[in-house]
Amino acid sequence: MIKSMTGYGRGSAESDGKGFNVEIKSVNNRYLDINIRLPRMINSLEDRIRKEITSKVSRGKIDVYITLEDSSEKDVSIKVDDNMAKAYYNAYSHIKNLLGITEDIPLSLVSKAPDVIVVEKNEEDLEEIYKVLSLALSEALNMFVDMRQVEGEKLSEDVLNRCDDILSMMNTIEERSPTVVSEYREKITQRINEFLGEIEVDEARLLNEVAFFSDKCSITEEIVRLKSHILQLKDTLKNSNDSVGRKLDFLIQEMNRETNTIGSKANDLLITKTVVDIKSEIEKIREQIQNIE
Repeated sequence: MIKSMTGYGRGSAESDGKGFNVEIKSVNNRYLDINIRLPRMINSLEDRIRKEITSKVSRGKIDVYITLEDSSEKDVSIKVDDNMAKAYYNAYSHIKNLLGITEDIPLSLVSKAPDVIVVEKNEEDLEEIYKVLSLALSEALNMFVDMRQVEGEKLSEDVLNRCDDILSMMNTIEERSPTVVSEYREKITQRINEFLGEIEVDEARLLNEVAFFSDKCSITEEIVRLKSHILQLKDTLKNSNDSVGRKLDFLIQEMNRETNTIGSKANDLLITKTVVDIKSEIEKIREQIQNIE
């Protein structure tokens, strides 16, 4: 199924006081470019998040925003360094005796000394965190992919209609092409007769000239190749389930090449005008497929 590179998705999940919100946005890009913004405490999960996105997306500039709302009770532990507390107390006692101070050594003095009481936040269980985060990520990704598919269907429909328009214009060129040579023969015969008057025209030389012109302005091969490219483009849009943007880019380049050759070889006003219309449609198709994954 054809997908657009433009999309948006949002998801959320909550468990045990921890809630995640995930937002995914994307625009067209030649390659896959994923930028993830997430809380520092779960930085180590970035690779897993990136792999999850990469499994469903192959092209586009993708921005992912992950926020954490944590209302859970903080899992912390308080530790007392016994040796450090004794060392400070002994040091204070020494100073007290040295200076003849009679006051007792207050507990607050020892407890506030550096490194005596240490508050440690226990490490988060990243596996449990990812279970919650993955739910929000999956919801956002599903919405994101669905939107890209809907947009892709619209793009595909528009491109297919333009391909049919081009094929219709190609029929006009095909019908007109054989008359170009015959009209050229009539024009050159008329001019020669006007120039030579009653002098007899060398029919053999005239036929050679017409044959040379016919070979020079023949666009049959270009018409066949252009139709083939259009049919390949249509088939790719209808039947491919993979990322097809690069293939479509190549086909558009080849369609442009054949159209330009037809325009330069066909010495005819109607064909030239039709070629201009075809190039206009090809350019519109090229703009559309820039958004196809």
